[in-house]
Amino acid sequence: MALLSSSPSLSITSPNYRYYPSRRLCLYPISATRVVTPHHIDKSSLTISETSSEDQLWAAACLRVRSFHEFKPSTFGIQDHKRYLAEREFEALKERIAGKRTGFNRVSCLNASLPLSQLLSLPDDDLCAQCKFSENGEDRVVVGTLDVNQSMSLPDEITGMKPEGIEGQFARGYLSNVCVANELHRNGLGYDLVAKSKAVAQKWVW
Repeated sequence: MALLSSSPSLSITSPNYRYYPSRRLCLYPISATRVVTPHHIDKSSLTISETSSEDQLWAAACLRVRSFHEFKPSTFGIQDHKRYLAEREFEALKERIAGKRTGFNRVSCLNASLPLSQLLSLPDDDLCAQCKFSENGEDRVVVGTLDVNQSMSLPDEITGMKPEGIEGQFARGYLSNVCVANELHRNGLGYDLVAKSKAVAQKWVW
């Protein structure tokens, strides 16, 4: 199964623009003004697994909104708008995983999470507040997420050329909605997520 990356489905604008919610749609070029100092982590407590609860799925949806959108902090009603986007992604994720969205044979949401206690030293507690969930009595935070998708019919720009020697329809796999919390870039979390997704895709083949 080929794994091909795709642009995030949640984003409603070009990656080169910010979306500032207001009564009018305003697009502004993104400038390199936001610099986040990487926070190094102990990966011995990192867990990467398929979503096992709605709490974890909600945390993943919140991370996607946080990662794929830039918001002007002073905009009126910004928190309500963030919640609306998270609810929309949460419901869409549940439908895709349950197989209710046409065009998808199988979708799995993979999340990378760390214990909340390891992230308390972050200068901004926004990540912990928005992306926290509980698992087996432990508070954890989703710090990276992606979708592994399998489908029989995909757009040409995703599937590319059909491999030689294969007749009829066959399932293709690709990744979407790949993101890692800004504060935790350069820790290899994206690499670990993609590696795990390959293992999931291999199980689907057999």
